Amino acid sequence: MDSQKEALQRIISTLANKNDEIQNFIDILNQTLKGVQENSSNILSELDEEFDSLYSILDEVKESMINSIKQEQARKSQELQSQLSQCNNALENSEELLEFATRSLDIKEPEEFSKAARQIKDRVTMASAFRLSLKPKVSDSMTHLMVDFSQERQILQTLKFLPVPKAPEIDPVECLVADNSVTVAWRMPEEDNKIDHFILEYRKTNFDGLPRVKDERCWEIIDNIKGTEYTLSGLKFDSKYMNFRVRACNRAVAGEYSDPVTLETKALNFSLDNSSSHLNLRVEDTCVEWDPTGGKGQESKIKGKENKGSAHVTSLKKHTRSGTPSPKRTSIGSRPPAVRGSRDRFTGESYTVLGDTAIESGQHYWEVKAQKDCKSYSVGVAYKTLGKFDQLGKTNTSWCIHVNNWLQNTFAAKHNNKVKALDVTVPERIGVFCDFDGGLVWWTFFEYWDAGSKCCENTSEK
Repeated sequence: MDSQKEALQRIISTLANKNDEIQNFIDILNQTLKGVQENSSNILSELDEEFDSLYSILDEVKESMINSIKQEQARKSQELQSQLSQCNNALENSEELLEFATRSLDIKEPEEFSKAARQIKDRVTMASAFRLSLKPKVSDSMTHLMVDFSQERQILQTLKFLPVPKAPEIDPVECLVADNSVTVAWRMPEEDNKIDHFILEYRKTNFDGLPRVKDERCWEIIDNIKGTEYTLSGLKFDSKYMNFRVRACNRAVAGEYSDPVTLETKALNFSLDNSSSHLNLRVEDTCVEWDPTGGKGQESKIKGKENKGSAHVTSLKKHTRSGTPSPKRTSIGSRPPAVRGSRDRFTGESYTVLGDTAIESGQHYWEVKAQKDCKSYSVGVAYKTLGKFDQLGKTNTSWCIHVNNWLQNTFAAKHNNKVKALDVTVPERIGVFCDFDGGLVWWTFFEYWDAGSKCCENTSEK
């Protein structure tokens, strides 16, 4: 008995749940039906407005054309009326002269006849009838104001609902990730002159693969983009900006989203090579510090990242945030970076340490941050041939930015023992972008370190 009750209770519970599901679905159907009716009414109203707008335009064009015809009619009528009046006056004068000449033939007295003949001759000479142009000044043709709306009629007959725009295609090759910014570029699969603007959406994450529900962030929307690319600035390094997607919009409707793409502000990771450092430097991973025991100068500290056999620093300390390669700026691909071979330790006045990774191709970016009590340091790049006595920026194979906070503050770019003073405030961070293939080194200066870091100035050395 109890088991039957339990089974019946389960059946009742199942039926109740199913009834709730059906009732919810009925509510959804009713709401959808209501939505169809309301949206249809709205669309019909919009259609009426659009056609009323067309009728209004047609009425305006018709009125303008009617005015043109009436003005042409008035102009020609005035010309012909004036010519007609002149002809009537000339005819009246000519008929009077003809009657006078006819009567003069009956004059018997020679002197009177001669006098009348001379008068007739003078009046004929001056008669307006002989100066008139007997050709209408204007024609009665109005064909130049006729219309042919066959083409426009065909266009009107092709009126139809606006098509939904196709989904744009984001082109990863044309996208750019660099200098705290991401530029997303896209194109339409086919030309569409009805496109009014684009909507770009993105959300941030720091893991590979598709979004996870528990980590999923809200979409951030950028609306009313008129071109086919957009640049987001003020971004953090070492971050992945996933699910960039874009949709095209015409005046009526927005199209489907493009396939999402993942763009990453990936850092170039490397450490400092302790075996290359000057003995007065204490080096740990990406941290370098002045060691006063047995060395010259005062304690100085700097945080940052190094790459390639090239960065001379008076002192360096690791900072985990770094720079931005780009889909456009492919560096070494998936191949691991080349490790620099062993070399002599820097000595003498060359207080230098190298990165443990050599750049052999491509484009790379990293940043350096100094501690507030740092007195002097240099950051840059150099060829592998930098000698153990060479100082960064004093040879023709090395480039650097030098900061000096001793008696007076100096901030300068150095190369081949030449110094170029930089007229900017000494930044908290210095970014180094090395375009190995292009033969360029770019320096980027940042006022402070956070997600919205502001770039102060860019300089370059060839």
